[in-house]
Amino acid sequence: MTFLSILCALLIEQMKPLRADNPIYAEIKSLALRMETWFNAGHSTHGRMGWFLMMAILMVPTALIYWVLKHYNWFLAAFAWNVLIVYLTLGFRHYSHYFTSIQLALNAGDDAAARALLAEWTKQDTVGMETSEIARIAVEKSLITTHRNVFGVFFWFLMPLGPACAVMYRVAEHLARAWNEPEHMRNEAFGQFAARAFYWIDWIPVRLTAVAFAVVGNFEDAIYAWRNFAHRWADEAIGIILSAGGGAMGVRLGSPVENAAKVLPADAATVDLSDEEPDVLPGEEPSVRALQSTVGLVWRALLLWMMLLLLLSGAVWLGATP
Repeated sequence: MTFLSILCALLIEQMKPLRADNPIYAEIKSLALRMETWFNAGHSTHGRMGWFLMMAILMVPTALIYWVLKHYNWFLAAFAWNVLIVYLTLGFRHYSHYFTSIQLALNAGDDAAARALLAEWTKQDTVGMETSEIARIAVEKSLITTHRNVFGVFFWFLMPLGPACAVMYRVAEHLARAWNEPEHMRNEAFGQFAARAFYWIDWIPVRLTAVAFAVVGNFEDAIYAWRNFAHRWADEAIGIILSAGGGAMGVRLGSPVENAAKVLPADAATVDLSDEEPDVLPGEEPSVRALQSTVGLVWRALLLWMMLLLLLSGAVWLGATP
């Protein structure tokens, strides 16, 4: 059922993508904002309380409906519920129109349009950016978004509670951003637990995504970049995804300034880099071709995940057959 649920949800999303600003997401964002208003008294303990309450409100009904449908052997209803939850938690096509439009603009030599689209997508200043910088940021944004909206959801959907775990992952990712990234929330104690919780929730998925990129791309360069450069990012998860993804494609990703040192989420301890470590990421400077390489890498990684999931589902089915 798991494989078919994901496959059906992917097919439905290809035909009818769910907009990123749909009413369901808007309600969840509104609830997160209300939780912040109700619980934020300047202490990390209050952030922990708000986080768990938010999870309970969204996960318990999802898990309860799933359990009831399975308990009474309503197979088709349980299957439909799985497909619905995967469809709502996946985001394979949420932002693909930005990436595709940027790629088309750069291919047409319209850098101004590409900058405007990138600014709208990433919410950052793109004035005066060169083509290579536009391509680099678009590739980075695409790899990170794909991991968090697709592969991370896949991993948690495979867990025993299935739909509820997928909901947990996407909500945890949103809370880590919503309670830390806005200007008024930066350096606030309230969002510390949300950031730390998502760090651990995403610990295994982010490494599986990096392995998938390595397997379907240039394995040797991906592993080399991962081992030697991932720890230089301030955000460990982003460092793993970008170093492995860039190495797999032979493209140099990441800002040299950002790669100066790493601050661990747990202890905020800075790691000094040895002079013996390589200073330059492997690969070429990003170009328009890198965007096409990114599309190929993501689709190959997706097919790898689906193939492994099919094999796992087949093994489980055969093991359950008398």
